Amino acid sequence: MNKRLAGAVTLGLTAALVMTACGSETPAGESTAEGGRVTLKLVAADYGDGPTAENSGEKFWKGVVDEFQAANPGIKIEYQVINWNDIDKQVATMVQNGQVPDILQTGDYSGFVKDGLLYKSEEVLSSTTASDMLEKFAEFGKVDGVGYGIPFVSSARALFYNKDLFDKAGVAEPPKTWDELKAAAGKLKAAGVSQPFGLPLGNEEAQAESFLWFMGNGGGYKDASGNWAIDSPANVETFTYLKGLVSAGLTTPNPGTKNRKDVWADFAAGKVGMVNGGPMSIPIFEKGGLSNFGVAPIPGKAGPLETTLGVEDWIMAFNKNGHKEEIKKFFDFFYGGTAAQKISDTYKLLPVTKSGIEKLGSDEKLKPFLDALPNATFYPFQDPKWSEVNTQIKQTIGGAVDGDPKEILGAIQKVATSD
Repeated sequence: MNKRLAGAVTLGLTAALVMTACGSETPAGESTAEGGRVTLKLVAADYGDGPTAENSGEKFWKGVVDEFQAANPGIKIEYQVINWNDIDKQVATMVQNGQVPDILQTGDYSGFVKDGLLYKSEEVLSSTTASDMLEKFAEFGKVDGVGYGIPFVSSARALFYNKDLFDKAGVAEPPKTWDELKAAAGKLKAAGVSQPFGLPLGNEEAQAESFLWFMGNGGGYKDASGNWAIDSPANVETFTYLKGLVSAGLTTPNPGTKNRKDVWADFAAGKVGMVNGGPMSIPIFEKGGLSNFGVAPIPGKAGPLETTLGVEDWIMAFNKNGHKEEIKKFFDFFYGGTAAQKISDTYKLLPVTKSGIEKLGSDEKLKPFLDALPNATFYPFQDPKWSEVNTQIKQTIGGAVDGDPKEILGAIQKVATSD
């Protein structure tokens, strides 16, 4: 889910983005005022299954915008929903053309901070809304101690496994170590399971899958001193292990080209024995007809992960067009009303507010993920270089299971450490 902006996008990208709601033809990123009525531009990522799906982001945001406009007749919201694979490129084009939105909801904020494009969070959040944010999450929205990224939704990761396929293959329990995972995958393959382990390393969320495996070997994107360590010996060893799983036919075929969404659909269809996922996976699995699955800690080299990946997505306010007070009204409406709860209910994502967590405390399906959040490990959001590194990971790290892991990870490390 964490995304990228200017710097990873070529200058040949075309612009001309047109907002899709409210019937306006104003170019994307240009706020207007009609007879004293302020128009805000909002761009958001699609958490649903596409523009025509029942859970589409288009439908979600239309409901939010209609309700907000009814309560705030002096403010008009024009919104555009973009799928996760394209939002980085399109937003980068908007920025390059000077047509920034007023509000952006996506997976990353840090790259905009260095260019001075964002309001500070304290400028667009009321004290009531700010005090309801989970402190740990809000802290990750800060650069040099100043908040810019506003937490939008969160999730944590765990291992899902198909209980029926495990029974068929004679696998008694979910694996706790890499050796046990390989042994279980071998049994699943022998039992006719086409994808014993679902391994999505395509550009949708390769940075998440890779991070989970890195953590299982004591690695990560940075070392304990805060230095970039993408090509560390531990990380190279991790991808060497994964390369062995791939070559043995124990994973998704050609994982470097496979996106999370597709692998999760295969798991729902009973084609995958094990896969890493989050609470937002559950509706996909159930909609696909799979109900007999289990949830377990993610296996590491020597034992289950002591900390899992926590993911935050963000909403932020651009300062070019002004309208600080109107933006604040929208954020108060979103977090203080039903909208924030609706996005958790619709997509099984976790709230980022104290009040939201309290409301979900009795949901047994979400309990493993809610329990994991306090000890979760997050991406290095606060490093302005993360945006560029994140894009490079998504574009290239999948090649490490086909080529030379040290070479592929080394190239990403160079991006991280370059001026």
